Amino acid sequence: MSAITVATCSRCQSQAVIHQRYSGVHLCHRHLEDSIRKRTSKAMREQLKLPKNARKEDGSPRIILVCISGGKDSAVLLDMMVKILGPRRDIELVAGTVDEGIDGYRAPSMMKALELAESHGIRVETISYPELDFSRMDEVVDMMDDLASANKEANGLKACSYCGVFRRQGLNELAKRVGAEWMALGHNLDDTAQTILMNLQKGEIDRTIRLAPHTWAPIDGLVPRIVPLRWVPEQEIHAYAQGAELPIYHGDCPHAPGALRQRSRDMIARLEQDVPGTRHGLVHSMDAIRKLQIEAKGTPLTTEWASDRMHHCERCGEATSNPVCQACKMRGWISDLKD
Repeated sequence: MSAITVATCSRCQSQAVIHQRYSGVHLCHRHLEDSIRKRTSKAMREQLKLPKNARKEDGSPRIILVCISGGKDSAVLLDMMVKILGPRRDIELVAGTVDEGIDGYRAPSMMKALELAESHGIRVETISYPELDFSRMDEVVDMMDDLASANKEANGLKACSYCGVFRRQGLNELAKRVGAEWMALGHNLDDTAQTILMNLQKGEIDRTIRLAPHTWAPIDGLVPRIVPLRWVPEQEIHAYAQGAELPIYHGDCPHAPGALRQRSRDMIARLEQDVPGTRHGLVHSMDAIRKLQIEAKGTPLTTEWASDRMHHCERCGEATSNPVCQACKMRGWISDLKD
């Protein structure tokens, strides 16, 4: 039996923990951390234009809400942001987490999120769907067949369609509660490429242009989103989280199977396997489309997207591209069914 050859790091002689097929480089844990930190720092410099002293006029630090769930992506996000911005006294990181109401899944994942935040000395704010006047997701899933029968728009919607809308409202409310000026999301390279693909499949270029980061065009009523991990692949995040022994929950949401994102995930993975660098290409394409749109208008996208296409919901006041936001529509469907 031949011995198994273990690759060594391209930067040193240590055992490699990851192979970047798109670059041809092998990295040990230490150099993987360096690589992720450099890409995260660069993304944050591009998305956050912070002065040397970012304190408010009253001397208090400006707040960034770091959205954590207990999973690997948000764990690495918080870990990196603490390492990069933690030494700054003019910036305060506050962790925020949303309890969707999924038995056997959310409670253990929230425990991991709290454990990570406490290890960094970061305060945590939580919010649940019932606090937002939404039903717990387990209840919504039980009602989905009846919701689809009673509402034409609800026909064909998956659990993630409801949860994604409710979760966004929860994060918006958390940002208001803590007075955050920016919201950091743990979307990685794979997540971003999948979202772009899903939008292109439906011809929704507008939605693609409006993807985070939002600091290029702030929208009235919405805290700008930043995505520091947008250039880091999921596999590298997983390898780093394990090597750093970050407290993460490994379970999957029981309501996720069947979602469109699952199919897009498989498609992107196959494309990346055949043509390394596909994920990067999709994200670069999105950025190029956004740049072309800015050049075509001759002005920043703020005016076009924030003023002409974004409004305030007639019912709740949240930013939306329609007279009534999707969250209020869904809240109404559920309320009507319960009545």
